Amino acid sequence: RELYYNLKHSLPNSKDNTFEDDIESGGVLDDLEASLDILRERLHVEAKSRGSIYGNIVLEQAGSEFDCSKLGRGGWAVPGYVEDVEVVNFKADYILAVENDAMMSRLIQEKFWKQNNCLLITGEGMFPRGVRRFIKILSEKLKLPVIAFVDGDPYGFYIYSVLKYGSIELAHLSDRYAVPDCKYVGMTMDDIDEYSLQNVTEKLKDVDVKRINEELEYPWFKASKEWTRQLNLMKQKGVRIEQQALASKSLEFVAKKYLPEKIEKEKLLD
Repeated sequence: RELYYNLKHSLPNSKDNTFEDDIESGGVLDDLEASLDILRERLHVEAKSRGSIYGNIVLEQAGSEFDCSKLGRGGWAVPGYVEDVEVVNFKADYILAVENDAMMSRLIQEKFWKQNNCLLITGEGMFPRGVRRFIKILSEKLKLPVIAFVDGDPYGFYIYSVLKYGSIELAHLSDRYAVPDCKYVGMTMDDIDEYSLQNVTEKLKDVDVKRINEELEYPWFKASKEWTRQLNLMKQKGVRIEQQALASKSLEFVAKKYLPEKIEKEKLLD
């Protein structure tokens, strides 16, 4: 946003402005990244940081160390620029990428990270650039598998696909952000019957159905029989299921049964 205001001005001898909104200035940044083959964060252009990490990992940035298992219930806030973040030490078997920050808090309270020896990381919705880049760096440097845990709706499915394949808008940077080996633990349409969650689903809206039809045409979903089945099953059932619907079983259900059971039995989608 600062870049937009810094560069916005009227063109000489004209009533036209350089930019009319920040979408236009953002497009210039996309072009710069592609042409210079450099991340915008290295040009000191960062979006507002959003997201956090929690678990047995000690990080160092700008001369300060942060033990991510001893930062209250919030974890360490992942900055927009993560290229200078170093891992001092860690103990984990995998990274669990959680869509919802409230679900992240629940897993922290239940000490899921400790009992299952994993790192928890959230983007508080769609994972922002900084968090996606950090997940990519950690998965490569620490050789840790990444498992996505998101809502069972077309938006959650897309969030997972962005982690795995990269975003459509930043396709030219997918090699720096995408984690091709990322797996999906839930929520799935099968979970509704498997865990008797029929009474805590939400009806699909027209916009949801439209989104499902769009995703059915995405090459990565279209090429997968299982993902095609999940999307069609969602349309057939006419419902979506949120992560927090698992609380209908009990507050600790997600941490004590749902996630450990599915991960241990490798009931994961690719």
